[in-house]
Amino acid sequence: MIKSTIEKSRKIHPLKLKTKQTLVAYSFLTIPLLFFLCIRIFPTLYSFSMSFSPQYGVGFTVENYQKLFKDHFFWQAVWNTLKYVIITVPIQMALGLLLALAIKRIQHFRWFYRMIYFLPYITSIVAVSWVWRLMFDPNTGFLNAFFGILHIPPQNWLSDPKEALLCISTVMIWQSMGFSMLIFMAGLEGIPKHLYEAAQIDGAGKGKMFWKITLPLLNPTIVFLAVTGVIQALQTFTQIQNLTAGSGSNAGGPLHCTISIVVYMYQNAFQDFNMQYASAVAVVLFIFILLVTLLQLRVLNKNIEY
Repeated sequence: MIKSTIEKSRKIHPLKLKTKQTLVAYSFLTIPLLFFLCIRIFPTLYSFSMSFSPQYGVGFTVENYQKLFKDHFFWQAVWNTLKYVIITVPIQMALGLLLALAIKRIQHFRWFYRMIYFLPYITSIVAVSWVWRLMFDPNTGFLNAFFGILHIPPQNWLSDPKEALLCISTVMIWQSMGFSMLIFMAGLEGIPKHLYEAAQIDGAGKGKMFWKITLPLLNPTIVFLAVTGVIQALQTFTQIQNLTAGSGSNAGGPLHCTISIVVYMYQNAFQDFNMQYASAVAVVLFIFILLVTLLQLRVLNKNIEY
């Protein structure tokens, strides 16, 4: 019986077996592919086509884009979004690198410090935003209570146009620096130790080793964190929505000083019910993110060899 089974298996044509394997592979890929097409590709194409449709009626028009580029509030949202990028991305990366270097020097309970600093990143953004909103409360918040102990006048954190954007940026930095720390720690572990040993033999100090060895070899890590951080900052929505909306006012206040592109798109789509105009905003945001990402990869990506 065993001999007959072996003979039958030998008669299977190799091309037929390869075809079966290919069909099995494609059958497993079909479901996630359909899911990706339905959730990502189709909505993207539909949104692109909707951006060229008038709000009332049918047809092809570019009036949404004409209105968009003349809209003062849109450019205010663009400028605020750029502020979020400029403020949050460099600071959270710098703090993440400092934390990674500090934790790497710790000999005991290193896992505990990694967990403490990474915990905010995996916590719900809505929950984090509301905790900080309570802390920013001008009457009962922790920050003004602490300032009162130091005899510092209370601040209208989220109601002052000069402070509101910085407050939201602080929340974003606090929540994201743990992720930067973890990625930097992985990058530091990948640097060969013999490079430091050779530099130490040559008489190089810690500062010189950092600038000549550590920082250049962390370039792939820096590129990754810069690209993902900028994309995340350009899509800022949840923190603004939960920190500034309420009491009958829309998110992005006061005086639109904290509104981002995504918040502006959300308000046009789901509050003003102008889906066509919101789709035009989404298309412009997509193109902007694509161009910024390509520019970052071109400028930051460097080949470092030792």
